[in-house]
This record gives sequence, C-alpha cells and structure tokens, in this order.
Amino acid sequence: MTAPAGSSLSPLEIACGLAIDGRPARRPTPLPPSPATPQRALRDAVLPALLRPPCLVSFSGGKDSSLVLATATRVAREEGLADPVPVTNRFPQAPEADETTWQEQVVGYLGLRDWQRVELTDELDVVGPYAQRMLSDHGLLWPFNVHFHLPLLDHARGGSLLTGVGGDQLFDALRAPPRRPRPRAVAHAALAVAPRTARAAVIARRRPFDAPWLLAAARRAATRAMARQLAAQPRGPLAARMAYELSLRYLRVATDSLALCAAARDVRVGHPLCAPGVWSAIARACGRRSRFAGSQQVLRGLFGGWLPDALAARSDKASFDGVFSNRHARDFARRWDRGGIPHWLVDAAALRGGWLAATPPVLSLTLMQAAWLYAQRN
Repeated sequence: MTAPAGSSLSPLEIACGLAIDGRPARRPTPLPPSPATPQRALRDAVLPALLRPPCLVSFSGGKDSSLVLATATRVAREEGLADPVPVTNRFPQAPEADETTWQEQVVGYLGLRDWQRVELTDELDVVGPYAQRMLSDHGLLWPFNVHFHLPLLDHARGGSLLTGVGGDQLFDALRAPPRRPRPRAVAHAALAVAPRTARAAVIARRRPFDAPWLLAAARRAATRAMARQLAAQPRGPLAARMAYELSLRYLRVATDSLALCAAARDVRVGHPLCAPGVWSAIARACGRRSRFAGSQQVLRGLFGGWLPDALAARSDKASFDGVFSNRHARDFARRWDRGGIPHWLVDAAALRGGWLAATPPVLSLTLMQAAWLYAQRN
C-alpha cells in the first residue's frame, strides 16, 4: 500500500493514526523575537481574518475557541469592524458532545447577536457524507476528523474562519514544573542529561505504543518513533521548549489539511493560537520558567476579564467519539474486504474487531478512511 493521493503520511503514520516526528530537529527554529504583549500579539493574529469578512469563529465553547472568539470580538469593536460570528456544530443526539451551557455563557458575556448553529446527526461520521466529500476531493488527510470543519467552512465561503487549533499545545507547554522534587528525582535528573539516544531507549521501554491492531514489528517501530520525539524535547528555558513543541510535524500536517479544505471554499483560515508571535510574546512574558500551572492560570493571568471566570476554571471537555463512530462507520466495518491498509503493519482481523467495538479506538480511524478511499478507487 502507498499513501493515497493528497496524503503526506507514511504507511506507519496511517497505521498508527498519528503524524509522528520520527526524526525531530535537534535545534528547532527559535521563536521569533516579539516586543509585543501577549494580548497585543493575539490581537494582531486575529486582525487579518476580520479584514476579510464575513469572519466566522469555529466555536465549541471550550477555552481555546472561546479565547479566540473573545479576542476577535475585542479587536473588531476597537477597529470599527463587523463583529465575528461564532459558528458551532451541534449534535442533539450525542449528549456527551453537548456544550450548550458554556457556549451560551460565552456568547452572552461577549454580547454577540449573531451565532450560527449547524445541527447534525450522523453526517460527521468518519466515513459519513462530509468525510466522503473530503476524501474524494483531497485524498487522505490528517487528522481523521478534519472534516469536522467542513460545515463551518461552508458557512464562511468567501470570507474567513478562525479556529482554536494549537490552544491545547500552548497551554500544555506553559505548565510550570513542580517546585518540589518528585519521587525518583535523581533518576529523572540523570535521564534528562543523558544523550538523546539513551533517553529514547529508556522512554521506549517505559512507554510502549499500545495499538492492538498493529503487528508486533509495527508497534516496535511506532514506539521507537514516539520515543525519539519525546527524547528530543529540550530541557532548557521555556522559550526553547515552546519552540520545539510548535515545530512538531503534527501541527503542521493538521493546519495544512485545514488550509487545503479552506482554499477549496475560498476561505481564509487562521489559527491564532498557533501563531509563532503569540507563543513568543507569552514566552517573553513568562520568563525562563512558566509561572502558570495550566490553562486556568493562563486565562486569568494574561487574559483576565476577557471571558467568564467560570470558563477558566472548568476542567471537563466534550467527547465526540459517538459523532465520529456512527452508523456509516459500523456499516463499512461489516462489509470491509480488508483492502486499502498496509498489511505488513496491521492485523486486519484485530482492526475490524476494534472498528466494531462499542467505542472504536480513535487512532484506528485514519485506517478506516484509507480503506474507504481505496474501496472507492478499486
């Protein structure tokens, strides 16, 4: 099997469902110097989208998309531009994906009058109508749920769409290390100063890649690749750690996939929380070591008052497993003829068993899209 047209994934990445930096750069490109404050840098990152109306914001009610929506709203009103329009996918039949309460709090707090809501049932299934359109137009893309944004991009035709992509990575990169030594601190310190190859070997032993549908050799290869990526993480100042995180392949592949879908609809798509200038400004504000322990402290410390305080304190997240694994996926799994997968990496029987489980493993769903695409072309 070769990667389908439109895909930048290797067969191992398709089998694992991950875009892996198996050979990460030893010295990633440093963050650009930024004299701006974090607030100003984020405002600068959303302005181009506001200048190409209609400006829609992919809005789930989570912290990332809410921060982008709040920033865009502030900038629009300061610059005399039209308010951004939140646009939200809603799933009445999937209560675990319901964020209505949080969404209404944020929209009300910001005083936004226009809010576009798209009600869906099983259309965003991993091989449902939207995914089929994406696969037919562009080939296999990563991540498997890129098509989640297609209804939103359809509403933004001719304008712009802002997303919260990169927020999780930004907040995680800012987590302050513990002030007191943890158990086995000596062993951790020794591992930190060991050569990269030695660190990778230890990490591989401690964190084997768990994917029951992979053959043993593929699991070992995935484990080694993930270990090399983890071992390459810098141990130095915050800015260096953030530059490494921002340089990783998976962010680039994901944003390239969204850009491809957006261009086909004449939409300018932007990801302010992925902007190097934003990361640089926040790193500069924090100094060598982050003074934040997570997203709650970041939102309150740097963007206090921009959003309801209760949102900063929330710790739960919606789940979309039922949205992506629906009747289309189950029907395809049952009739699948085992074509379209890298058989030298994947156990087809185990893969089908996972697809037919009550909750299919999300990392196996890239393989389902590859198999569906193969079936259409053969």
